[in-house]
Amino acid sequence: MLNDRRGRIKAEAERMSAFFLAEGALPVEAASLQPAEILLDLYGEDIRARAYVTHDPMQGEQMLRPDFTVPVVQMHMDEGAEPARYTYQGPVWRKQAPGSDRASEYLQVGFELFDRTDPAASDAEVFALFGQVLEGLNLRASTGDLGILMAAVSGLSTIERRKAALKRHIWRPMRFRALLDRFGGASTMPESRRKLLEAVKSATVPEQIKAAGRFVGLRGRDEIAERVAALEEDQAAPPISREEVGYLEDILSIREKADIALKHLRRIEADFGPIRSAVDRFEQRLEALEARGIDVAALDFEGSYGRTTLEYYDGFVFGFHAEDRADLPVIASGGRYDALTGVLGRGRSIPAVGGVIRPEFVLALREGA
Repeated sequence: MLNDRRGRIKAEAERMSAFFLAEGALPVEAASLQPAEILLDLYGEDIRARAYVTHDPMQGEQMLRPDFTVPVVQMHMDEGAEPARYTYQGPVWRKQAPGSDRASEYLQVGFELFDRTDPAASDAEVFALFGQVLEGLNLRASTGDLGILMAAVSGLSTIERRKAALKRHIWRPMRFRALLDRFGGASTMPESRRKLLEAVKSATVPEQIKAAGRFVGLRGRDEIAERVAALEEDQAAPPISREEVGYLEDILSIREKADIALKHLRRIEADFGPIRSAVDRFEQRLEALEARGIDVAALDFEGSYGRTTLEYYDGFVFGFHAEDRADLPVIASGGRYDALTGVLGRGRSIPAVGGVIRPEFVLALREGA
């Protein structure tokens, strides 16, 4: 019975792959074991909590593939032509929380598009193709745009360190909120940091390091001094204005149909110009979606959507959900990840957008299981 279900899931994956192949995608594969160093450089140590890590005497630290996007991007940046469309299918592995009934190994089917000519048209193409391959399942589509939030953070009237910290934690909503509260003056600096700054008022940093005795931990003297300088700069910086905090909160609170969301964002833009280019791109995307026959007046948009995904999306984000199946997580999801191509391309970059589908959930919906 179990093997029969696996066979049906595999057949569903083959059907979706055939659809993307018919749309001009090239089939690609990726090794199950990926170098851990690349993923750790991208996401930091947080990825260890979500991936299976092992050590190979010859290859060093390795990870069971947590998704396909990173290896596919790396492959394209090494040897791909432009423009390019790829599709893939295969298992991925993710650790689950204790007590969770979600699978740690499951199939993904994906489609990725690399094209620098018209990013708005590329966003619309990928979204429309996912809608077509999932047709008949009665799914609700959600969309968002992390590029607007990033533009808003970049436009804040505050020091670069604060803006960098907020950008780093865009995908950690609680941490982002705590930082915004502190930088906006609604909460204070943690006590441990305040005491450290009080201590260096009476002695230089080198004197404090010398008085502290032997080193504990991995940070060197220069790193410690740099950290203290950062804390001093943060303490000296004035709070982010209430108006600018309000603009961020307004963007994050948007939950409207896409055409209404555009009008809402234009109102914010009238007072907060730094988001203008990002809102222009949003408008261009809506026009491209309409050109593909998608009713943007019926399309949901959320200002905070996509903030709990893997941390490479930096623009358009989308997901397809089964509203009458609360037991199922998102059926398909994706988005734009231009910055990732620059990181993996070692200075070269190309606009890119794509997404993945869980064929087991598609099968469950088709069979009513």
